[in-house]
Amino acid sequence: MSVSSSVEIAVVGAGVIGLATALRLAAEGREVMLIDPNEPGSGASFGNAGTLAEYACMPVGTPAVLRALPKLLFDPDSPFSLRWAALFRLAPWLTRFVRQSLPAATHANAAALAGLLADALPAWEEMAGEAQATDLLRRNGCLYLYRSPADLTGSAAGREVRASFGVHQQILTPNEVAALEPNLPPVAGGGLYFPDSLNVTDPSLVMRRLSAAAMARGAVFRKAKVTSLEAKGDSVRLSGTGFAVTARKAVIAAGAFSRPLAEQAGDRIPLETERGYHLEFPTKTPLLTRPVCPVDLGFYMTPMVGRLRVAGTVELGGLVAPPNPRRLALLDRGVRQFFPNPGQPSSQWLGFRPSLPDSRPVIGPSGKSPDVIYAFGHGHLGLTLAAVTARWVAGFIAGRESPLAADFAAARFS
Repeated sequence: MSVSSSVEIAVVGAGVIGLATALRLAAEGREVMLIDPNEPGSGASFGNAGTLAEYACMPVGTPAVLRALPKLLFDPDSPFSLRWAALFRLAPWLTRFVRQSLPAATHANAAALAGLLADALPAWEEMAGEAQATDLLRRNGCLYLYRSPADLTGSAAGREVRASFGVHQQILTPNEVAALEPNLPPVAGGGLYFPDSLNVTDPSLVMRRLSAAAMARGAVFRKAKVTSLEAKGDSVRLSGTGFAVTARKAVIAAGAFSRPLAEQAGDRIPLETERGYHLEFPTKTPLLTRPVCPVDLGFYMTPMVGRLRVAGTVELGGLVAPPNPRRLALLDRGVRQFFPNPGQPSSQWLGFRPSLPDSRPVIGPSGKSPDVIYAFGHGHLGLTLAAVTARWVAGFIAGRESPLAADFAAARFS
């Protein structure tokens, strides 16, 4: 039997974007219902690399990636791969991705992301204060590793783009890398250091703090799966098995699961799924003092409370297939190139990142149903952009619009 109710604002999705949005709206005095079939913060928001990467304005698709794409896709151990059983379904997305990897599109996408990222860290620090989670943030910067001089040389284009948008970055010699992270083996190419970036020491605990803060301000959580969306008049009806709610505004923040609801709102958005993996290794003392990314391997090694988390790479392949043991083995082999005896992993994880071909999230009202607000498609930047996305959503609902709104509107795919 369905339980029906009404609320001012329904937020579909209780990942970090949904939690941040619910907290922001509740703090502004809005009546908020947060809806998710799983516990808050238990998906990709739990399993990420824990980095707040204000420097990460480069989209996934670039001319360099485009040149290497055939090799990347045909090598099952590359940092960018796909499940070939999904190729036919992925073909339209890949076609768009190729177009967005051309030089002009790459620069436009980087400019848009840089504008959104500019306020990401101040917004996060404000939100962490509201959620009593400041103790879980570390400002130790982030380090890119280049294991060969050629890799460092190949990073020049990205460095130039980031520099043009004012990103703080420092090229480090191999000796400077060794001084910064003495437990790492020597690297011939050196490193690139982002001194301003933050990381979280326990993503799961951060999510619990955000959830508690939102509930303390009056938000309510309903454990349900929304499968139907109907916008009519000045309200939106959301329903699923045993559940229905009518809201004045609905925020779709369901990450990789957002596409069907957007289609019901009238927007065809080319959202695909990046399957993200992590392994964790127990540590008595930290092996690193900050997130470290070996660029050629495409993953992060992040020190967290009592463990080292190894997370990353891109695997296109949808929401249904089971974990790919080759991707987990790739992470295991990779971390052992830096720490030969980490022991056996204490946990392994597969989660789903929402991925758009231009690497820009969709933030703002539906083009067809203005009472539906989108906040999904953040790719690798969901954690980083959570607080600033919440600000934008609250602004849209209050009738305020960012001057950058067109760069992230659903209408760009029309």
